[in-house]
Amino acid sequence: MGADNFKKPTIEDIVQPGLSTPVGAPMIPPFPFGFRDMEILTLMYRSSSEAINKHLPPPLVSTSDVVMVHIYNMNDPDWIGPYNESNIMIGCNLKGTNIKGGYSPYLFLNNSIGISHGREIHGQPKKYGDPKIEFRNDLIVGTIKRNGLDIFTGTLAYKQNRDDVSSMSSYFDFSTNLNLKVVDHIDERPAIRQLTSRKITDLKVHECWSGPCTVDLKPNAQAPLHRLPVLEMLNGFYWRADFTLIKGEIVHDYLKENE
Repeated sequence: MGADNFKKPTIEDIVQPGLSTPVGAPMIPPFPFGFRDMEILTLMYRSSSEAINKHLPPPLVSTSDVVMVHIYNMNDPDWIGPYNESNIMIGCNLKGTNIKGGYSPYLFLNNSIGISHGREIHGQPKKYGDPKIEFRNDLIVGTIKRNGLDIFTGTLAYKQNRDDVSSMSSYFDFSTNLNLKVVDHIDERPAIRQLTSRKITDLKVHECWSGPCTVDLKPNAQAPLHRLPVLEMLNGFYWRADFTLIKGEIVHDYLKENE
């Protein structure tokens, strides 16, 4: 076969923003990139304030005793291709600021590009798992598996009550995602210790339905959702939407704080 147009990278290429390895066949998508026809099952439950506080790195402080579990059928994203993802969020505020949103202590998905992008760029603690949304007659069922074992099962009645995604914000503002980004140098010296923030844009909601939900957690040493125990089941939402993922910002730099 003939050679393609691959060229040896220059130093200028290497130091430019947005570089991803391997050079010539990059793993990480550049911003922005879009997600179309997303199916999302969002289930809320009340947990203990003590358990939630244990998951928040300072200076983040809790703003709610509600846990929000998103399960996504990512049907048509740019670059990445179809996959499934789950994001467990707890409400928080960056102490001393007006920055608030949802912190993600656990994320599971079945796509290597999504895992790499989440961990390397956002600082999201993504691990491989098998989230899924299924329609079983008159029931919407959301499941998450890790290591071949069920760790989460949630249910919502199939499309009984029309609603709006703004109703979810009454629990906490989940539109801003906050994450702890941790990267070391090769010699184990800390390289990056940051709290990062990112938002989605161009949100277009096609439909939204809500109702009482159920949540069941199963213990797993490598996917310890059970550390956020279910005290009260609240409401769930099924919604379909498009949005664009854009670059975020650093909202707290631990290493600069200690200089």
